[in-house]
Amino acid sequence: MDVVALGESMVAFLPSRPGRLADVPSFDRAIGGAESNVACALAAAGHTARWVGRVGADGFGDHLVERIAGYGVDVTSVSRDPARPTGVYFRTAGDRGTGAHEVAYYRAGSAASAMSVTNVDLPAVRAGRVLHLSGITAALSPECGALMRTLTEARPGRPLLSFDVNHRPALWPTPEGPLTLLHLARRADIVFVGEDEAEEAWGITGGPEAIRAALPEPGVLVVKQGEKGATAFERCRRTATPPTFEPALHVDVVATTGAGDAFAAGFLSGTLRGLPLRARLRLGHLFAAAGLTTPGDLAAPPARDHADRLTALDDTAWGRLRLAPGWTQAERATQEANTP
Repeated sequence: MDVVALGESMVAFLPSRPGRLADVPSFDRAIGGAESNVACALAAAGHTARWVGRVGADGFGDHLVERIAGYGVDVTSVSRDPARPTGVYFRTAGDRGTGAHEVAYYRAGSAASAMSVTNVDLPAVRAGRVLHLSGITAALSPECGALMRTLTEARPGRPLLSFDVNHRPALWPTPEGPLTLLHLARRADIVFVGEDEAEEAWGITGGPEAIRAALPEPGVLVVKQGEKGATAFERCRRTATPPTFEPALHVDVVATTGAGDAFAAGFLSGTLRGLPLRARLRLGHLFAAAGLTTPGDLAAPPARDHADRLTALDDTAWGRLRLAPGWTQAERATQEANTP
């Protein structure tokens, strides 16, 4: 496998119209999960991908496994729990960054929260060039935390370890949660963290350089800076290179949910292809733009030749791009065709 991703996936219920959860009359069913989102995006981009997780022996578990497999992801190592349910959540149509946004999670006691070193197929998890994990899993239960510590241990033959911090304050019942995330990040090879979540979790306010000072261990550190862009630090043969900043694209945003997972998938796609750091960042932005211009948690990335052509644009043309819903299905993005 090119990449293996382990974590909880849930059935997501998306509102049929804007409004409070109390007022929305119906919902459309979808799927969501940080790690499986990455696996699905990478599979859609032509990589071999496996998702390892645990779902209930119920209809929602069937739906999750079938939908994720539909993206071309290997799901043969997903286990079923006869005693615990598949997690579900409901959310409003409003942007996550507004006060009107609501999310109702029903994941306590889920099948995924029972993942442990004894019931997960560890050889299958370690059988990829890249192993992608996130901080969400560590918060689900003590057993999941122990599993994460085991998977991030330094050991001969360990896959390239990718870790998305994904700080979710509501999942951590004690103040030790942020320290757990910092500890796990320091054991990874590639780390993704938002500038805002580094401040929220660890109190770091000095920008990307200050975050790098707190996380010197990973070979690659990617600091996501929202609408501004992203800064990446890379250490080559034990020598640090200057940070690389790549501005984000102008996007007509439909929904922000899942954009961070899409960015990670784009960056990892470039990593698997051996692309330069700047191209990896641009692929992250393009995959994120695909997610930002669709309403669900998951969006098909642009075709490889389309993405490569946009990645190769000069700085001026890159800065002029504006991507709207449907741009990944177009042979050429309309705005690009109209750019002088």
